[in-house]
Amino acid sequence: MISKNQLKLIRALGQKKYRKQHNQYLVQGEKNVLELLASGLTIIDIFATAAFIAQFQQQFTHVNMIEADEGVLTKASTLVSNNAAIAIVDMPKVTLPEAEGLILALDGVSDPGNLGTIIRVADWYGIQHIVASLDSADPYNPKTISATMGSFVRVSVSQVNLAEYLTQITQPIYGAFLEGENLHRSQLAQSGVLLMGSESHGIREDCAALVTNKITIPAFGGAESLNVAMATGIILDNFKRQA
Repeated sequence: MISKNQLKLIRALGQKKYRKQHNQYLVQGEKNVLELLASGLTIIDIFATAAFIAQFQQQFTHVNMIEADEGVLTKASTLVSNNAAIAIVDMPKVTLPEAEGLILALDGVSDPGNLGTIIRVADWYGIQHIVASLDSADPYNPKTISATMGSFVRVSVSQVNLAEYLTQITQPIYGAFLEGENLHRSQLAQSGVLLMGSESHGIREDCAALVTNKITIPAFGGAESLNVAMATGIILDNFKRQA
């Protein structure tokens, strides 16, 4: 059963300051926990239903699984419903990516759900590392982790002074702008940075000044804008078409 101290820790890890204090975060729900179990990440504890433990404990004998009923799990979870498992995980050491291949950078993408979806999109297109501004959403926010649908185990996120990082890039820096070159007609290098801004502010001035290639997704209808995660997927698809 989950002890009072364990329950207190689970609830605390829903907040960023306690995640930083403990250097741990939560992974919740059957899909994400199963992806976690198959990864090399360091798992401290998994709290799960008897059915989950009976099905998976023998397969993952190196992990400590503690039984809890569905009601307790749902009460402890930061999700609306959670009827399978919650894991406490050590934050991995993340190093900035080498300037080879395509790197995805995010400027001020502050919504955890958007960040999680972008991580999932990046995983689909084989992008293993995202560099995000310091004011972007926390990659370990439970909403972010949930939205990745397991891709968090394959895609790392570094939060840095983004403008400072971009000044060190010698490859092309592609930025998504409304007034950029038509993406469908652009010659896209396979080594460089794709920079995406938030839906509300776009790419901000300090980072925009460092963009070498402004690109845009051509519109054929009347929509004012695209969700940043959707736009990221469209642009990455065009990069991969030219690979």
